[in-house]
Amino acid sequence: MSITLTSEQEKIVQDLLATGKFNTIGDVIQAALHLLEQESYSYQVWVEETKEKLDEGIASLERGEGIDGETFVNQLLTDLQQVKESQK
Repeated sequence: MSITLTSEQEKIVQDLLATGKFNTIGDVIQAALHLLEQESYSYQVWVEETKEKLDEGIASLERGEGIDGETFVNQLLTDLQQVKESQK
């Protein structure tokens, strides 16, 4: 496989090699791919967790367990005020 880097990308690779943390361009690419893989996995986990939370929320609303928007906002503002006061 052949990869063509832009001059900006080449500079990043060279800067990383200059730190001494990486021995070869292959090491830099491997680290980058590993981070990309982790990011992709984390995103997928977040998507699945969000879907589950949405499903739970919808089921809760269907059971009549929801609150109106004004009550929610007021509770949120109260919680935020308590956090601010606790940080003083």
